[in-house]
Amino acid sequence: MDRRAFLAFVASAAMLPQNVIAQIDKRTIRIGWLTAQREVSLAPYLAALRRGFGELGYLEGQNLVIEYRFGDDQLQRVPELAAELVKSGVELIVAQGAAVSEVAKQSLPVPIVYIFSGDPTAAGFADGLSHPRGNMTGVTMMAAELNGKRLEILRDIVPELRRVAIIANPEHDGVNLERANSEQTGQRLGMEIRYCPTPSVAKLEEALAGIKADPVQAISIFSDGFAVQNRKAIFDFAAEQQVPVVAGWSLFARSGAICTYGPLQSEQYRRLAAYVDRIANGVKPSELPIQQPTKFETVVNLKTAKTLGLSIPPALLASADEIIE
Repeated sequence: MDRRAFLAFVASAAMLPQNVIAQIDKRTIRIGWLTAQREVSLAPYLAALRRGFGELGYLEGQNLVIEYRFGDDQLQRVPELAAELVKSGVELIVAQGAAVSEVAKQSLPVPIVYIFSGDPTAAGFADGLSHPRGNMTGVTMMAAELNGKRLEILRDIVPELRRVAIIANPEHDGVNLERANSEQTGQRLGMEIRYCPTPSVAKLEEALAGIKADPVQAISIFSDGFAVQNRKAIFDFAAEQQVPVVAGWSLFARSGAICTYGPLQSEQYRRLAAYVDRIANGVKPSELPIQQPTKFETVVNLKTAKTLGLSIPPALLASADEIIE
C-alpha cells in the first residue's frame, strides 16, 4: 500500500464507530448459552449480553456465534444440553441461573462463564470471590445485605410494621446469608421475621396457607429461579390478603410487588461479555475474580400501593429509577 492509500485508509477508519473498528481485530468466537429457563423469560437479558459483546466489537452472525440451549424450566435437562454444546464444538459456555450449579457438578472440557443469583462460595465452586475454582468464573447477583434495606423500605411504607414473612427457597445457595441479614435487621427494627422455606410448589402452598391462618403485615421474597417461576401464585395470594410484597429484582415489581430494590440485572448480563472475551483470548477463568453487582435499581409500583391503600414516601419516589403507574 503506497503512502497516499495508507493515509486514506487511516482517515476513513477514524470515521468508523468504535465498535466497528474493534471488529477489525476480533477473531470469530463460538460460544454456548445454557440455561434451565425458557427463552422468552430471558429475552431482555440476552439483549443486554449482546449489547456487551457489541461494545467489544463482536457482532452475532459475523464474528460471534452463539449456540443456544434452553431447558424450558426443566432443570434435569441441563447435563444433556451441556453435552450437546460441548459436542457442537463451542470454546466456552455461558451458563445462567440454576444451570450453573448443575454444570459445576460435571467435568466439562471447556471454560464456564456464569451469571448466578446465589453465592458461589456457598455453592462450592469458589473459595471466595477472588478465588474461583477450576474452569469457572463469572457474576453473582447476590448481595445479602440488601435484604435488610428492603425491610427498611417496608417499614417506611407500612405504618407500625411488626410482622413480616420471608418466602425463600432453602436450596438456593447463600440463602442462609440472606436470612441472617433479614433477621438481624428485623431485630434492630423491632420486627418479627417469619421464615417460610419453600423448596417446592407443595411447600409454597403450605407456607401461604400458614400465612393466611396467622396473618403478617408484609412479605419479603428472596429472589431466585423458583420464586420467578411461582411469582403468580405468590402475588395472587398477596393481592387476596391485601399484603404488600418487596423483592430484589424488577421483574417482581412488574408482577405486583410494591417495591423492588436490587441489582440492575441488565448491567450484570452486559458485564459477562468482557469475561467471555478475555477467556476466549487466553486468560484462565481462575485468574478472573467473581464479580458482584455494582449498579442497583429501585422500582416502585404505585398501582399496587393504591390498591392496598398505602402511601409511598416522597423520598422513595424521588429516588426510584422506575415508577409503575
